[in-house]
Order: sequence, then structure tokens, then C-alpha cells
Amino acid sequence: MNKRLLDPVLLPILRKVEDKERLSAEDGMALYSSRDLNGIGFLANIVCARKNGNVATYVFNRYINYSNICILNCQFCAFSAKKRDDHAFEMAISEVAEKTREAWENGATEIHMVGGLHPTLPAEWYLELLRAMRKAAPGIAIKAFTAIEIRHLADRIFKKPLRETLEILRDTGLNALTGGGAEIFDPMIRDTICRGKETAEEWLEVHRTWHLMGQRSTATMLYGHVETAAHRVDHLLQLRTLQDETGGFTAFIPFAFVPETTELAHIRPACSTDELKNLAISRLMLDNFDHITGYWISLGLPLASIALNYGVDDLHGTIQEEKIFHMAGAKTPQQQSIAAMEKAIREAGREPMQRDTFYRRIKSTLKRTSEAGTAGLIPVGV
Repeated sequence: MNKRLLDPVLLPILRKVEDKERLSAEDGMALYSSRDLNGIGFLANIVCARKNGNVATYVFNRYINYSNICILNCQFCAFSAKKRDDHAFEMAISEVAEKTREAWENGATEIHMVGGLHPTLPAEWYLELLRAMRKAAPGIAIKAFTAIEIRHLADRIFKKPLRETLEILRDTGLNALTGGGAEIFDPMIRDTICRGKETAEEWLEVHRTWHLMGQRSTATMLYGHVETAAHRVDHLLQLRTLQDETGGFTAFIPFAFVPETTELAHIRPACSTDELKNLAISRLMLDNFDHITGYWISLGLPLASIALNYGVDDLHGTIQEEKIFHMAGAKTPQQQSIAAMEKAIREAGREPMQRDTFYRRIKSTLKRTSEAGTAGLIPVGV
């Protein structure tokens, strides 16, 4: 891109990017104020190429939502239910184990599992769930639970300190935490869209504690509702600060709010340019994150492919049976084939490669039997 065509606001930021200098909050606001989407993407791609070359990744995974019964009633959520609600569900442990076995035998390397804050399931149920999943698929990575689920388990179910609860879950089979529940960290925004949920400090504490145990997790941001650009920048900076401290985040996964069937249905959804812009700015601000994931469930696969030219280096996973976004009204497919993921990556001019839960590049796991373990890992930058 000809630098003379850049928005003048972006020129000082370009110099910082070229000099590998950290961007400030003021730089973040300048990026959001600029209407030069392609210029912002150009800057983000400099950072992306520096970190990941021309490779873009995906994970062969399966989503499992074990229950949507929840004690909270977040305004943005169409997934949660009370036990009496018609759309409430609770899976049996045997059913979760069977889905896990099927995924593993079909070549998946990861189960991504979250649920609601169930009021009555006992601690032993969660431990038996993890044991059954591990028995069904000895080598699969179990990436499960959001920070608020962990706090719920520690405070109400296990009734043990946070770290001790995490240690019990890890020792029973949990491999990684999901990044869900971060939403927007600003307390006034949280009070508007998820009143009663954990605070930003409590979300960060869960991930800090997990990281200090030597474990890894992802981070997220839910945008496109009532927040401002300043709230987004603050959110990114708080994540960057924790990453400076622990280095435990593998990737950042922002996604746009789907309002259609929620209490906030009057809100206009984020447009494609806002989604691309937010991804690119995330890449620029989060200099200590190796990976930015374009969540195709939110974006749609065609836009996710375009996002690979706006600082994104990963398209998340094959997923299968996603419920949270679709219960809110998302019209994207609920799963993707490996062929579709790789086609989308190639169409963006990038080289597709499968990865594992920890963003290590791996050889294809198609036709892998359950006895093959984790052979084929290519450790090229977690």
C-alpha cells in the first residue's frame, strides 16, 4: 500500500508499528476515529506477518454445551434458561462422553465446552463429567468453562478457594479455559448488559490464577452493543496488562453482539466494516498476543476469510453444533468442514494449517484412530 494514501492520522502509528513500539490508549482512539479501513488493515497485517508469516490456522474441534440452565439473567443472552423454561436442557454425562468419543475418533483434537451456572449440579457431577470425557477420548484437549463458571464452581458448588478448585479441575482432566464472559470490562457497561455477572477484576483473577499454575486460556471481547470506542480500548489495554504479567493467553477472540432474540433486540448489529476494523485494531493494540482469531460463527466464513487480510491469523474451529450465538439469532452455519476452512484461507492468499488448542501447528488429524495420541505436533510458537 502506498503510504501517501494513508489517512494522516495513521502515519504516526505506522512509524510505531515499523519500529515495534507499543501503541498507547491515544493511538487506539485515533485508530477507531479513522475511516481508513484498508489503511488500518495494512498496519495490522504488518504485525500479523511479523508474528505468523503467511500461515493461517484452524482447529478441528467440537462444541458441547452441557446445559443452559443458569442462575443469571444477562440482558444480552438468549442461551440461558431457568429449569421450568421450555428451551432449558441438561445433557447426561454419558451423552457428553459419547459426543467426545465421536469427535476424537473422527479426528478432532479439542472439545470446547461451556454451560450455564447450574444451581443444583453437585461438584462430583463435574468431576465425573471430566473423567468420562477423558476416558472416552484419552488424547483430546478439553477446553472448558468460562471465568464466571469457574467462580460459580468455586464459590457455590465446590465451596473451595479459586486456585484449589482450578487445581482439582486440572487434575481431573481440564486442559484449558475458554475466554468467554469477558464481554466489556467497564463496570457501567457490565451493569447494562450482564448485571450480576462477575466484575472485570474477578474475570481477570480467574485467568491470572490459571496462568500462574502454568496453564493457558484465550481472551474475548463482546462488542457492538452499548459500548464506545473508549470502552473497547480500555478492554484491550486491561488484557494487554495481564498478558504482560502472565503470558498465559494464547489468542484474542473478539465477536460482535447478536441482538435479535435478546432483551437488547433494538440495538443495530455491528456492520462488516466495524467487525474488520475491530479485528485490525485488536491486532495492533495487543502486541503481546501471538494470535488474533476471526470467529466465523459471528462473522460468517466469507467475511472471516476477508479478515485474514486485516490482522487475523486464525479462523477458530470446525465447531459443530454451536448454540449460544444461534439461540441469539445468528444465521451462520453451525459447523464447517476442514475443506471449507482451508478453502476460505486459500482464498485470502494464506497458507492453511491445522493447529491444536494451544495454537501449535499440527499435521492433519483426519483418519486418526483413537490410539494415535498426540503424534504429529509441530511446535512452532504457542
